[in-house]
Amino acid sequence: MNVLLRTAFVLCWSSGFIGAKLGAGSAAAVTILMWRFLPLALVLGAVSLARGAWRGLTARDVARQSVIGLLSQSGYLLTVYHAIQLGVSSGTTALIDGVQPLVAGALAGPVLRQYVSRRQWLGLCLGLGGVVLVTTADATARTGVPRWAYLVPFLGMLCLVAATFLEGRTRTPVAPDAAMTTHCLTSAVVFTALAAGTGAARPPAEPSFWAAIAWLVVLSTFGGYGLYWVLLRRTGVTGVNTLMFLMAPVTAVWGALMFAEPFGVRTAVGLCVALAAVGLVHRADGGTGGGKDRGTDGNRDGRRNENRDGRRDGRRTRTTARA
Repeated sequence: MNVLLRTAFVLCWSSGFIGAKLGAGSAAAVTILMWRFLPLALVLGAVSLARGAWRGLTARDVARQSVIGLLSQSGYLLTVYHAIQLGVSSGTTALIDGVQPLVAGALAGPVLRQYVSRRQWLGLCLGLGGVVLVTTADATARTGVPRWAYLVPFLGMLCLVAATFLEGRTRTPVAPDAAMTTHCLTSAVVFTALAAGTGAARPPAEPSFWAAIAWLVVLSTFGGYGLYWVLLRRTGVTGVNTLMFLMAPVTAVWGALMFAEPFGVRTAVGLCVALAAVGLVHRADGGTGGGKDRGTDGNRDGRRNENRDGRRDGRRTRTTARA
């Protein structure tokens, strides 16, 4: 099941970069994002209210999820879309965001108290090498793009890393549908305010614009973000973020097929290196996709939990985690 979820996640998340490219020629970034999230937020909000998705959550829990949505959707997507409209290709944007696993993996220990093995570090560094290979190949093949434009998606990557760790430190478990709805509502408010404030709220009439919106809502939002939080809970931070290395080569291939973006020998080599890195990391953690969690959701309130590893010798070992 985890293999299928990971495959679907990689494809759906990569589709966001392609969707941004699809809509880049017909409207401003804030216009696309406003009409991506406004109808979606209204529908999800109505369904969540009818199902009582927020039942049992405090105002603080909802506020925390709003901040997570502000980082993981509003901040992240605005930088990605803006970078693509500045001329950075969809593949290059994904490649720059591919640095995220290295950052998240490095901080998983001190922030979330998750163990990152030496083999996982080797895989993360190997994946970074693959990302660099494809990034340089893609960037040198394009002209007319300002150098500072490549820093814009890097800011988006930092937003997503911050959202990941904020979610990882959340004490109250929040159902994926409630979390996604809160994130979408937050993004709808942010992007509508930005679009209205800049006079870009009116959507164009081109069919390509609405095709891009449908693409982004179905594949990128429901598929990408929904699977992101599901996998985060199932496999851990390191495993999920290692999959981000696959976004770069997948998007590069996809962009080459759909938009004739550059795809040469170095890009192909980088793809192979990134794939090898993912295999190395997942082999290191026994196929679960995440390191052993030293501070899981079930023991954040200071209670003692049983450590499954201690059962191998017939005895129960107890560990205490601090919030």
